[in-house]
Amino acid sequence: MNKQRIPPVDPATASGSNKKNFDILKSALGFIPNMALAMAQSQAVLDGYMGLSVALIKGRLGKRLGEELALTLAGTNHCEYCASAHSATAKIAGLDQAGVVAALQGKSEDAREAAALRFATAVVEKRGRIDDADFKAVIDAGFTPGEVAEIVAHVVVNIFTGSTPQSMALARSRRRRRCGGAAAGSCSASAPEKRAA
Repeated sequence: MNKQRIPPVDPATASGSNKKNFDILKSALGFIPNMALAMAQSQAVLDGYMGLSVALIKGRLGKRLGEELALTLAGTNHCEYCASAHSATAKIAGLDQAGVVAALQGKSEDAREAAALRFATAVVEKRGRIDDADFKAVIDAGFTPGEVAEIVAHVVVNIFTGSTPQSMALARSRRRRRCGGAAAGSCSASAPEKRAA
């Protein structure tokens, strides 16, 4: 099936919270991503996504680490749509090309950031059932319990946004056709190989 499963809401006819959310996205990004246009078929879904995303942007982890987490989770979950989108937004948050490629592989030159990326990967791979060693490693890297909760929240929002384009058969937004400087079709080539269960 090549057709998008959930049709986009037309921004010209949007009203209520959909219009408000579209205006926020357009102001922040310069366009409205296809994923948000499809999510808007349920105002509750788009409101939930926007609410958690905006809250995390204001969180203690900061935009840069938030984008590194998004890239790591895009790589872990093999989401080309997410890798493409976050490769662009990560550069706005201060990551250079090498940082984008490293984050897609779950790596960072900064030891603290690397610990957060490993922890987020463990949360995904262990389906939330982390062990004491995983938790101790992220705490030992200097994260507070509140910051660890934010890392988990980033995992949750990125699993949601990673599942959305794949389950809805979304095309990448026309404004975001490149992934970290590589052709969009090669985004997942920078991602780590899927590990055997």
